[in-house]
Amino acid sequence: MILIRKLLFPFAILYGLITSIRNFLYDKGIFKSYSFDVPIIAVGNLSVGGTGKTPQIEYLIRLLSPIYKVAVLSRGYKRKSEGFILADEKATAEILGDEPFQMFQKFPEVQFAVDANRRNGISNLLAQKEKPEVILLDDAFQHRKVKAGFYIMLTSYGDLFCDDYMLPTGNLRESRNGAKRADVIIVTKCPSNITEAEQIAIKKKIGLDKTILFSYINYDEKVYGIDNEFSVEEIKLKDKLLLAGIANPTSFFNYLQKENDCLVVFPDHHHFTENDCKEIIQKANGSIIVTTEKDFVRLKNHLSIPSLYYLPIKSIIIANEELDKRILNFVNNNSLI
Repeated sequence: MILIRKLLFPFAILYGLITSIRNFLYDKGIFKSYSFDVPIIAVGNLSVGGTGKTPQIEYLIRLLSPIYKVAVLSRGYKRKSEGFILADEKATAEILGDEPFQMFQKFPEVQFAVDANRRNGISNLLAQKEKPEVILLDDAFQHRKVKAGFYIMLTSYGDLFCDDYMLPTGNLRESRNGAKRADVIIVTKCPSNITEAEQIAIKKKIGLDKTILFSYINYDEKVYGIDNEFSVEEIKLKDKLLLAGIANPTSFFNYLQKENDCLVVFPDHHHFTENDCKEIIQKANGSIIVTTEKDFVRLKNHLSIPSLYYLPIKSIIIANEELDKRILNFVNNNSLI
C-alpha cells in the first residue's frame, strides 16, 4: 500500500497544483467568499482522518454557550439526508450524521444544523426566530466560500501536517501552506505528559509565526449504558468486547483493554447493519460491550441491549488560557449584542 501511494506521487503534485490555484483565486477575490454579520469560528484540518474536531467543537461549546446563543453547523458526513436540516426531537444519527447527533444529545441548549452548502446553512440559521449569536463551523477549513472570522486548525501529534504529503501519496487535502490561514494551530492527541522541550521542538518544526497550542484526550472516569454505569477501573477488570468505528481507535483500546479482550474494528462513520449487530453479539458471547461515544449514537438503536456501554472523552488544552482569551475577545468584539 505504501509503495502504491509513492508511485502515485505525480498525481499528488497535480492535486496540489489544483488546490493551490483554487486557494489563490479565493485569496485574490476572483472566487468570492461570503461574510456574515455574526462571529464565525471554523474548526478543521489540512488532512483526511481524525484529528479530534468533535472534542474541539465541544470545548468551544463549553466555553461559549454559558454566555452566547451558540449554533454548530456541520456538513453531516455520511448522513442519509440532504440539504439544510436543523436538529429537533425527530433527529437521528442517520439524519444528522453521527458526530452532530452525538453533540446534539449532549448540548440541548445549542442549535445544531447540517448542510454541505455552508453559506446556505448559515443563512438558514440566521433566519431562525432564535438566531445564534455565534456560529461554529465543523470541518470547514477548506470551505472557502464562507469567510470565517477565526480559524482553528488541528494537526495530530503522531501525524503532523508538516511531515505529510498531498493526496494520494499522503493525507493532505491541500498544501502545507494552507496552515497560514489559521489563527491558532492546535496539536491534538498529544501524550498527557508532553514536555515543554518537546512542545518547543514541534513549534520549531512547524515553523510558522502562529499561536501553537497542544491538547490531549482525557477519558471519562466512567462508562455509561442505557440504564447503568461502571467506573473505568471496574470495566478494565471485566471480560469485554471493545468496539470502535473511528479513524484511529488505538488510544481507546489501550485505555480499556486487558489481556484476552475481544477487539472489533469498523470503518470510520460506519452505518451498522443487522448482520453487524449479530456478529457483535456473537463475538461478545455474553460479555459487556464497550464502544466510543461516537459509535454509541449510531449503534444504540440497532443494538439496544443492557450490556452496551460507551466511554466519553474531552479535549484538554495545555495552557488553554491563551486560547480562551482570544476566542472570547474575538466573539465579544464581533458580536452585535
